[in-house]
Amino acid sequence: MGSPADAEQRGHTRELAGLLDAEAVRNIALSWVDNAGIARAKAIPAARLAHAARRGVGMSPVFDVFTSEDAITASDHLGGPSGDLRLFPDLDRITVLAAQPGWAWAPADRYDQEGAPHPACQRQFARAMAERATAAGIDVRMGFETEWVVTRAPKGHDPGEDDAYQPLDYPCTGPAYGMSRIVELSDYLRDVTEALTLQGIDVHQIHPEYAPGQFEVSCAPGDPVRAADDAVLVRETVRAVSVRHGLRASFAPSVVAGQVGNGCHLHFSLNRDGKSLHRTPNAPWGLAPDAVAFLGGVFAALPALLAVGCPSPASYLRLQPSHWAGVYQCWGIENREAALRLIPGAPDDPDGGSAELKTFDGAANPYLAVGAVIAAGLHGIETGAQLPAPETDDPGTLGVRERARRGILRLPATLTEAADRFEKSAPLHEAMGKVLHGAVLAVRRAEEARFADVDAEELAAATRWRW
Repeated sequence: MGSPADAEQRGHTRELAGLLDAEAVRNIALSWVDNAGIARAKAIPAARLAHAARRGVGMSPVFDVFTSEDAITASDHLGGPSGDLRLFPDLDRITVLAAQPGWAWAPADRYDQEGAPHPACQRQFARAMAERATAAGIDVRMGFETEWVVTRAPKGHDPGEDDAYQPLDYPCTGPAYGMSRIVELSDYLRDVTEALTLQGIDVHQIHPEYAPGQFEVSCAPGDPVRAADDAVLVRETVRAVSVRHGLRASFAPSVVAGQVGNGCHLHFSLNRDGKSLHRTPNAPWGLAPDAVAFLGGVFAALPALLAVGCPSPASYLRLQPSHWAGVYQCWGIENREAALRLIPGAPDDPDGGSAELKTFDGAANPYLAVGAVIAAGLHGIETGAQLPAPETDDPGTLGVRERARRGILRLPATLTEAADRFEKSAPLHEAMGKVLHGAVLAVRRAEEARFADVDAEELAAATRWRW
């Protein structure tokens, strides 16, 4: 998508226009996700779809250096008021929104005025990494688990900073993972599931989580770009259904300081020629050599990947030992305290097996997340990376000497540490290119500076409603 429409695309656009008219769609939201993890959007009347598909919709490149609080920083290549890009809707992903009557949604790719791909377009970065994997003979399937906390919306005024420090009003009181939460919010959860299903999202699970008012939805895996698209669509659908129920959803990594935060775990599996690389007989852990090397590359890159998957200072309030957040650089088979968890799957499933990154959270740009993980994994294959012995214990319960003996290191405990590792990561720099890599780093440095002297409670409150 993105270049001027050819005859086939013009026919596709006319077909879509008829479908949207039949569904009484009047507006289409075109979305992209910035480097702070905020989904930004421009909307067009449905009647303008053909024009948008042919010419794009204008937007400034400065959004690549927006922070989560809408401040504007700058990198060596981006920043300032000059310049323009074009948003091109992906016509294959236009979705009629079940919880927003009269609206449809489409993810957008970004190009410059001459029709060349914008070098900081995160969605095209994800696509390029997926294509790089395909060229290496690896079919990567990915999917996200999305966690959120739901509260009653404040009455009498619009959401804003004035209520950031008010006590949260939870609409359910049941215990962690409790059936009583489903009973209390059964209509709400039914409507979330129904809306997602109507929009073509294959929901695998929806259930209560640990923190007060917290839930999780897991969806079917797909190709990496689709997985990232789905992550955006899931979040905005949950938000829309929440509004219709008089509720408010937060996907922030830390909703209340000191409580378990929201993760957005990334699952991925590897296949070649239609066969799972997680199902190799007589191989260590059932992994084919390329699967070991891919996972080894991800494992080695974990400190730098934190700057991608945990992009806010608030992310590091969530990353606490013994909270199932994966704060130590280790991996394990079905070990929920390992940063990288191997899931063997059912023994009788020849296509089963996957891996999960526990560290990533809801502030992450999903396109950056999938692209960076693939880049790290492919670098592992290129360099013949290996995995250390799997960890079966909770590293947080081990003494310092025992962790040192086993070679278990603490992952970065601050965004500054993670950004330092990201800055020095040659594989991620090469994969992203200097424009995108520089923009991501500039936003991370700006976020660090903004919250440098803020305590945990203030940080959680300031970022609670940004995602």
